[in-house]
Amino acid sequence: MTWLGLSIFGWTFWLPLLLTGVILVLTLALICPPLSWLMAVESITCLAFFRDPPRRIPTEPGLMVAPADGKITDITRLENHGICGSPALRIGIFLSVLDVHVNRSPCDATVGATEYRPGLFFDARRPEAATDNESLTITLLAPGTAHAGAKPAAVVRQISGAIARRIIAPVQIGQRLARGQRFGMIAFGSRTELIVPAPERWEVVVHAGQHVKAGATILLRHRV
Repeated sequence: MTWLGLSIFGWTFWLPLLLTGVILVLTLALICPPLSWLMAVESITCLAFFRDPPRRIPTEPGLMVAPADGKITDITRLENHGICGSPALRIGIFLSVLDVHVNRSPCDATVGATEYRPGLFFDARRPEAATDNESLTITLLAPGTAHAGAKPAAVVRQISGAIARRIIAPVQIGQRLARGQRFGMIAFGSRTELIVPAPERWEVVVHAGQHVKAGATILLRHRV
């Protein structure tokens, strides 16, 4: 789901940037060649925010992979998570402006529900960003359990940051996602959370401060 190596989820951002950049570079090349080079570099830097590189997705069963690129900021046990209806484990990932901003599914799943919540735009590294910022919550059901009252296999939250002002996730209820499949993105710096029920069933194989890659880095391994 890329074009020229850029994510189609962000085309409303990068297509105007691309067209404007090309026009300015060509115009400046006729007027002031040194400025045309500077404009070309600036345009490429902006377009890099929307890059979407391929990833090698782990195939081992019983895994949860990272839903986003970035640095793990917290690994927290929640005593009672509303959607999970039980204790849960939350892994928060901070996406800087230098990270790839495409989100990927942590597991094979069916989209059970989505919930958009308007909010504020605190820096995504601040604790209150997790509760007060604009967000989109996607409930993922295990394959074969997509029925009323089914418990989620995982929950993914896309959270806007101080710079990010646009969450993009055109998923539909009932849509099937494969592990590592792209499902959306957040424009510029932001936060993404992976939440799973029954923490005792999972072995955490990453640590706070570690940099992870969406779809490629294993976050959790199911205990045997």
